Amino acid sequence: MTDIIIAGAVGLILSMLGTPLAIRLFSRRGYGQEIREEGPSGHHGKRGTPTMGGTVIVLASLLAYGASHLATLAPPTVSGLLVLFLMTGLGAVGFLDDFIKIYKQRSLGLRSGAKALGQLIVGAIFAVLVTQNPNIYAITPAEPRLSFLRDFGPSIGIVGFTIWVLIMIVGFSNAVNLTDGLDGLASGATGVVLGAYVLIGNWQLRNNCIDQLGPNCYWVRDPLDLAVVAAAVLGALIGFLWWNAPPAKIFMGDTGSLALGGVLAGLAIATRTQLLLILLAGLCVIITLSVIIQVGFFKMTGKRVFRMAPLQHHFELKGWAETTIVVRFWLIAMLCAALGLGLFYVEWMPKP
Repeated sequence: MTDIIIAGAVGLILSMLGTPLAIRLFSRRGYGQEIREEGPSGHHGKRGTPTMGGTVIVLASLLAYGASHLATLAPPTVSGLLVLFLMTGLGAVGFLDDFIKIYKQRSLGLRSGAKALGQLIVGAIFAVLVTQNPNIYAITPAEPRLSFLRDFGPSIGIVGFTIWVLIMIVGFSNAVNLTDGLDGLASGATGVVLGAYVLIGNWQLRNNCIDQLGPNCYWVRDPLDLAVVAAAVLGALIGFLWWNAPPAKIFMGDTGSLALGGVLAGLAIATRTQLLLILLAGLCVIITLSVIIQVGFFKMTGKRVFRMAPLQHHFELKGWAETTIVVRFWLIAMLCAALGLGLFYVEWMPKP
């Protein structure tokens, strides 16, 4: 538990103090956000706000994770390092995307094909390594199987599992990216999910099959370190949210949104709760579905379901205040995470 507290506290302090430094640095260098002309008119006033704030989240998370292990003298684990690799790798792809936007002074950065290729390369490396590196009990960070509250069903093979992991990584990194449309929205929504994974990792540690073999125990390689990773990123995200809350003084950019989507997918895979993430991160899933519905319906009929997609912009065009949308969507994110946690714990409820 000490590891988790140190990671969260250090991440919070580093991000809280580091973000204003990043704001001044990026402002001096002119690293400001470009705004789509077809977007809501209220967003045009945000042009020039410093972006690439996700670099602070990633760096603070890595330093907080390292500080936690230095303070407790506990060695890093393969599971924790792999999830951090996934976060950092996708953050690097997002950084390139953000930098191109700034350099070319446009709202579009990497071409979609190049961006997807970067995500696939990082994801493929993670997918291969996550099924390797067993500990002394022959438990690897992940098994080539699907999981909900734990692994279930037969093996889907390395190839099938790699494809499934890539779908998760690309899907959730893009889902957080789509959610990042209003000040503080993605920060708050992903922070709730990270908090859930702190609880899940801690619970799996207390009920692991190595210490107490039982019908509901968990075969998870490094549950404590996964909780430490979640706490480190959560602390960094809360510190960043202090400056990202409406009206935002800095945006996380694709650097932050792709990194956060990656860490959520990585935690779900390593804690064996892949399908549960769909519920825990329900707000991001809903927002992504709004884009799919909008594009699909328009291609079939030439008409739109929403005034604009993603969903948060639909409510903007209906006249809702930005802070109203953000707070209400945060509430939805909390409800989704609470429902996911309820399902996770339900199998431990006493049976009549």
